[in-house]
Amino acid sequence: MTTLAERLGHAAEDRLLIINCDDLGSSHAANVGVYESLRQGLATSATLMVPCPWSRQAASMYLGEDVGVHLTLNAEYDLYRWGPITQAPSLLDGDGGFPRTLTDVWDHADLDEARRECRAQIERAILWGFDVSHLDSHMGTMQLRPEFFDIYLELALEFGLPIRMLGESSQRRVGFPYRRIAREEGVVFSDQLLVLPAGVGSRRTVEKALFDLRPGVTEVYVHPAADTPELRAFAPDWANRVDDHHFVTHDAGLRAMIERSGVKLIGYRALRDLMRSGC
Repeated sequence: MTTLAERLGHAAEDRLLIINCDDLGSSHAANVGVYESLRQGLATSATLMVPCPWSRQAASMYLGEDVGVHLTLNAEYDLYRWGPITQAPSLLDGDGGFPRTLTDVWDHADLDEARRECRAQIERAILWGFDVSHLDSHMGTMQLRPEFFDIYLELALEFGLPIRMLGESSQRRVGFPYRRIAREEGVVFSDQLLVLPAGVGSRRTVEKALFDLRPGVTEVYVHPAADTPELRAFAPDWANRVDDHHFVTHDAGLRAMIERSGVKLIGYRALRDLMRSGC
């Protein structure tokens, strides 16, 4: 069987890495960190949180970078809230925004309201001028339950977009064969995803894995943000976000490791173009 790397025009044994910046639009600090990571650093793609307060400013800063949509049905912070852009009562937690936890979404969300909200987020990103390259899901909400995954897959097919996907090893824990289902539908996704143990803070994961990446396409996600009073005020994990920004944008060690390892950096647009070509 032809590998994803070969379908993208590379050799079967090539190791290709997507460095995706999550949470564009979540704060001004994130907008600065993400765009610097893309323009000055080694990041190759990013994803926009459309419902967040700073997403419109992120759109105004957009210069054609490889940006997808970070489908958002959660607002996890106690002191910083955002909510749906559609009329969706089942997606509100009674405290001014989306639910904080995955369980709250899964237990209370009306699936039609969730589908309408996620579609509206993609459409708004397109309206703002983004050349949307892919989809992923904030906190994994759309990926980890079959009824929500169906919506995730439906939107990927509707808009012709590749998706972030957990690896093979997680399928038993999640409880359904999501990779086989997506593959049979013709949706494109990476071969591997490097999952961060702490959720935010990529340095140790990347440094540990870089020289041992398997052939094919691997994605790692980072959360770069500038060190500002705003970020420190709302994000308990602010230090890891600042470190991600430094690691991807300013740390010469990462560039040297990538060069020594022979890993090739790619973005999600290559996967999108492949999916839309039908090859």
